[in-house]
Amino acid sequence: MRAIPTGIRAALRLLATVILAALANPAFAATDLPRGNGLPVIVQAAASFLTLESFDENAGTFRATVDVRLRWTDSRLARPGPDMGAPPETLRDSAAAARMREIWVPPVVLSNQNDETALSDYGLRIYPTGRVELLRRVTADFSVGVDVARFPFDRQNLVVDMAVSGLTIAEVALRFDQSDIDFSRPSANAILPGWSVGLVDLKNAPQPGWYNGTHARVSASLDIARQPGVVVASIFIPLFASLLIPLLAIWLNRMEDGVFQVDTYEMVNIIIGGLFAVIALNFTVYSSYAVLSSGDNTVNRLFALNYLTLASALFVNILFARFNVVGRLFGPYVQEQAYVTIMWTVPCLILALATAFMLVAYV
Repeated sequence: MRAIPTGIRAALRLLATVILAALANPAFAATDLPRGNGLPVIVQAAASFLTLESFDENAGTFRATVDVRLRWTDSRLARPGPDMGAPPETLRDSAAAARMREIWVPPVVLSNQNDETALSDYGLRIYPTGRVELLRRVTADFSVGVDVARFPFDRQNLVVDMAVSGLTIAEVALRFDQSDIDFSRPSANAILPGWSVGLVDLKNAPQPGWYNGTHARVSASLDIARQPGVVVASIFIPLFASLLIPLLAIWLNRMEDGVFQVDTYEMVNIIIGGLFAVIALNFTVYSSYAVLSSGDNTVNRLFALNYLTLASALFVNILFARFNVVGRLFGPYVQEQAYVTIMWTVPCLILALATAFMLVAYV
């Protein structure tokens, strides 16, 4: 067996010394995934809403300042012995960021954040038991889904998604307990004009990743309810008032001995004017609330009812007053009684449908 040359032996000794020194360095060892308690590493996640700056339901975004809290255990950071009862190592801002580069930190991102973070501060506590608590304060824009099917009595959820990036749920899992639920709440400064702020709900919602992998995710959802007063005054009162225009085109006409006393041309002018009024109201509403322009909601139903009522009034006036179809077929008495029936049946149906639309949204 040939002997290893002296130069190669010296190089191997140097390499082994460097590797052992690196492994012995706590800063190096502590940045790897902690496996002391097995996998997955359990990270408890929570989020509280400090302020609400804006909510753009047309764009599906809101701007808020939130505190995201992550807690996990890393046995490599434990200080047994006399230090076990010592207070935690507490760091803020730049000191916390520097310490975070020396230890393992869960790669948790806010997956529905829209743009660059306007504010990002850190607070870090490391307990002698190896328990770590990371608090991150973030001000940013977040994207959310908006459901206006029950407008103007709708409720929306302002969601902050805390998701693990790069590691599967078999390596890092997000959990929450009662203390995280207690932490996740809106502050007294979380005020949004036009909305009533409710409670925060935590939900475990894993998300799919590459190659059939699954990544852990916890969603903190703040419930807000629309205050309908201003919306009802600005949108629904005009919508209900516009329903009266085609009804007036039916009510204003009268019959004597089966003969209409008002010319059809005047009634049709009222209907055409009502059509332009509804079109103008349609444009105004959708300019302010673009989110209402698609999907099934109370406003779209009432607009459809307006157009249907206008068409019905036009049909009644042309059929009865202009061409006198019913009178020619069945006589003036039948025409008079049929018209009286229509005068009361159509408004009752319209009122019933409009009321039903509002009740469905409210309930």
